[in-house]
Amino acid sequence: MSAQQSRMVGIVVERRRLKSAWAEEAWAPVAVLPGAPALADGQKLREGENWAQLYAGTLALELFRKETASYRHNLETGAKLWVALRPSGEAPLPWRPHLVTAAPDEGQAAMEGGETVVEAVAMPAAIAEWVAAFVAVHHVEEPFHKRQRKRHEMERPRRAEVKE
Repeated sequence: MSAQQSRMVGIVVERRRLKSAWAEEAWAPVAVLPGAPALADGQKLREGENWAQLYAGTLALELFRKETASYRHNLETGAKLWVALRPSGEAPLPWRPHLVTAAPDEGQAAMEGGETVVEAVAMPAAIAEWVAAFVAVHHVEEPFHKRQRKRHEMERPRRAEVKE
């Protein structure tokens, strides 16, 4: 098994109509589909009163050997995928998928961009099995090493004494 693997996944977004003076609608990722479904970008999948779910396109979900501890933690605590959307300004999807990841820390880092919308969505079982197999092959437990203080740091006073 290669030290890096990727699979194409489909992204589903939801548009909600808002009753707000500041915004007419809100967009958020709501699901990831295994594979690259034969659907057109912007195709409606489901619809209800004041909401619609649309197919937003495909992205590559990549796994890296150095991130296996993050993937393992994710699988143990709920198996989520983080999807980031960025504004595109184009119809019918003014928000486009930018990133999909199984690493919680990478998903959190994607939130630090300003206009990016990032949501955690349920990881499909087929993808969870693929991620678990990748972790089983590549994960290496790294031992914890407590940092040892240097002697000169221990002898230094913690604060300068104030003389009056």
